Amino acid sequence: MKNKRINGNDLIALGYKENHAMGVALKINKKRLGLTKEEMLQKFKDVLETPESFLVDSTFEPLANVLLNIEKIDDELITLNDKPNEYTVYGAENIEEGAKDQMNVAMTLPVTVAGALMPDAHQGYGLPIGGVLATKNAIIPYGVGVDIGCRMALSVFDLPATYLDLEHHKLKKILIDNTKFGAGHSFLKHERSDHAVLDNSLFETNAFIRELKDKAWTQLGTSGGGNHFVEFGVMEFKEKDEVLNIEKGSYLALLTHSGSRGMGATIADHYTKLAKELCKLPFKAQNLAYLDLDSEAGHEYWLAMNLAGDYASACHEMIHVKIKSALGAELLAKVENHHNFAWKEQFNGEEVIVHRKGATPASKDVMGIIPGSMATPGFLVRGKGEETSINSASHGAGRLMSRTKAIKSLSKSDLSSLLADNGVTLIGAGMDEAPMAYKDIHTVMAAQKDLVDIVATFLPKIVRMADDGSRED
Repeated sequence: MKNKRINGNDLIALGYKENHAMGVALKINKKRLGLTKEEMLQKFKDVLETPESFLVDSTFEPLANVLLNIEKIDDELITLNDKPNEYTVYGAENIEEGAKDQMNVAMTLPVTVAGALMPDAHQGYGLPIGGVLATKNAIIPYGVGVDIGCRMALSVFDLPATYLDLEHHKLKKILIDNTKFGAGHSFLKHERSDHAVLDNSLFETNAFIRELKDKAWTQLGTSGGGNHFVEFGVMEFKEKDEVLNIEKGSYLALLTHSGSRGMGATIADHYTKLAKELCKLPFKAQNLAYLDLDSEAGHEYWLAMNLAGDYASACHEMIHVKIKSALGAELLAKVENHHNFAWKEQFNGEEVIVHRKGATPASKDVMGIIPGSMATPGFLVRGKGEETSINSASHGAGRLMSRTKAIKSLSKSDLSSLLADNGVTLIGAGMDEAPMAYKDIHTVMAAQKDLVDIVATFLPKIVRMADDGSRED
């Protein structure tokens, strides 16, 4: 019992309301103080009944103080709209209620203009992953996400798909020699590369950003943990694509997924905390704290977010350049796109800030990449510019189960069989990234046929992911 986590429902059962007192209680519970779950619950019950008795208790004083002043605290909060604005949900039957609940809260923000939920959506922090939110002159750090500028990048080479079988060992070695994975992992000084992004004047925005430059240099060209990957695969064009000028056929391709590494995570953490201090929202919406773009903090975050996006792109560029050089091949086409980002766009005749947290830009004729999993297809797509989706599409298949559940319930032998059946060689990764932990990509694509056209299909064959337990996504 002592290792079981106390959650909001446990506190509600004691008589707590969904307000800031609950948030303080859950924060205190993380310390646990060596008490069992039952003992902690009794403590919380006692504080709720007689908060004045705990004003000199070093652990529970913050909670007691909030309880005694809760009415004043609630009066100072920004008021949410009574009902959420309407929004479109794609593939609603396969989206968990937690994600819909989070989107409903986001649609009650006073700065919200419009929203949409993509078919790969699942619960996250603040805005659900797969959530798209348009706001009026306001930026939400947790509406962008922790891994700012996380993106996909695809290189299609002038080599036939048969090269994968003929040079399998060579391709596997190229991935191992030219990639580095995992949260916190970086290059030693003699291994580091230079890139124009390191000369970006935005690093001089303020002292906080300036201090991140060295971390950015050490991790330039690395990939995160969790669902980030670098993989060789087969790119199938069923007909010639006139825009890319690629003939019908099957080609060797490289697909990468990663973001802005430690620099982006540090920016997200810093400005989320600042937003919560400046934007006092009710407890259920506190992770959606926003910054006015006309404010100093909002302007700083906007610049830092764009710098992190440029840095994420540079990381992918370094990987693709290194691997192309090692491969000795010519590039036929390169396509890349952000997710976990915010853009200034026009919507219904006005400028809005479009947050795409785990969603792919899909304006008319804009190209993007929607991956499946390590053993299921990904898709090169072209946007249709559907306004009800706020010109967006899914960023992948979306999780079917949590990482913890996947690790506890999925079988390694089943994963091995699935990889073998699909001719996939896996380097690294854990059971939390097994294909069975994800939604069916074909179902997800069917739910967004009005949002994108499929240009080509990518079949993963040699996949590298973090193998050190990292969970940075």
